Amino acid sequence: MDSLTLARWQFGITTVYHFFFVPLTLGLVWVVAGLHTAWVATRKPVYLKLTKFWGKLFLINFAMGVVTGIVQEFQFGMNWSEYSRYVGDVFGAPLAIEALVAFFLESTFLGIWIFGWDRLSSKVHLASIWLVAIGSNLSALWILIANSFMQQPVGYALRNGRAEMTSFLELVTNPHVFVQFPHVITGAMATAGFFILGISAWQLRQARDEENRAAFTLSFGIGATYGLIATVAVMVVGHSQAQYMMRIQPMKMAAAEALWDTENPAPMSLFTWGDERERRDKFAIKVPGLLSFLAYNRFEGEVRGIKDLQKSYEQQYGPGDYVPPVKWTYWTFRMMIGAGIVMLFLGAWAALAAFRRRATQSPRLLAVLVPAIALPYIANSAGWIFTEMGRQPWIVFGLQKTADAVSPTVTGGEVLFSLVVFTLLYGALMAVDIYLLRKYAKAGVTDINLHGALGAAPASALEGAR
Repeated sequence: MDSLTLARWQFGITTVYHFFFVPLTLGLVWVVAGLHTAWVATRKPVYLKLTKFWGKLFLINFAMGVVTGIVQEFQFGMNWSEYSRYVGDVFGAPLAIEALVAFFLESTFLGIWIFGWDRLSSKVHLASIWLVAIGSNLSALWILIANSFMQQPVGYALRNGRAEMTSFLELVTNPHVFVQFPHVITGAMATAGFFILGISAWQLRQARDEENRAAFTLSFGIGATYGLIATVAVMVVGHSQAQYMMRIQPMKMAAAEALWDTENPAPMSLFTWGDERERRDKFAIKVPGLLSFLAYNRFEGEVRGIKDLQKSYEQQYGPGDYVPPVKWTYWTFRMMIGAGIVMLFLGAWAALAAFRRRATQSPRLLAVLVPAIALPYIANSAGWIFTEMGRQPWIVFGLQKTADAVSPTVTGGEVLFSLVVFTLLYGALMAVDIYLLRKYAKAGVTDINLHGALGAAPASALEGAR
């Protein structure tokens, strides 16, 4: 394979690996901060133990996310130097702010939180974890501002053969950010909710002692509520994002539905097996008018098809193939939505069981929630693959093609070597992460010393708990 294909595979693999860790970090930190707040407010030992239990899992995941994220930015210089040269003045600004402001905020206060249990007042120590939560999500915001420029470039002018920033305000207020950021954050919260649900369900199935049972019954209710609300929210904002994408990247959404021809009203595909070369359906099951409803909130309205959009793009951008890989776009879109529907059902079931205080009396629910931890990870990964592959052949939509962004002096052999190394290294890190999460998740709260893990709680605070 040539260097372009290998560079795309490398960036795709490392991005999916990295994004296994990011959503859990973004979503779980709010739960840890909430539990720590409950501990400071009530002085009930169960909240302190749950803070340290989930806090330890958060730290393991956070560390892996940092390690895997470092490689991402290096690739812009190694494999995508033409991209960096062409749009670096614009794209580099939010990434620099993310590193210099948001990441330093979260990492600094995370260190204070880890080592400050017996050195800070309870309120100052509590403030540190809330600053970690704010910093983590600000970090995501700046990265998504950069990514939104790739989806909908704004605030730039072409000068001297490259894009130069003309308005920082336009860049940070890019309309795409306001549909993408809520979708990512609510998805992260859903990830954390199902992570908590799955581990709590496993602990309740073991029922080793009353302390664990009480702690994880509470934790189960938190996870069920958090997961259900977040799943509903991610569907609502995802619908808004899809409608927005119909306007700014209609080819992506046409490919997501394998809609070859413009139709009014447009049907939604439940299952399509198509011929990409001839751009036609071989077999399809469709619901009449439903795609028009999703696009316009009414059962009529024209949705442009792939063939018409291809002709339009040729007139606007010149000769070329502007159709993304339809099979990848179509099926990843359905994987994302399918996982979300299952999450909605399980989240409602779990929330109802928690509300009725019957979680421990639902063995089938507890059993299915353990593997359900994987559902948001499937949805997150499929969503990112859909977002990035559906934009092809553009690396920056309407501005630069992916084929023009690759480093001209890097050989296929060099990229292949780094691809193999990164894939094996990330695979090893993933195995270590799963091992550590499994080890400490199975440990429960019984053996957590109030003076131990993550530092010692102040003696004066513990007096109130006794």
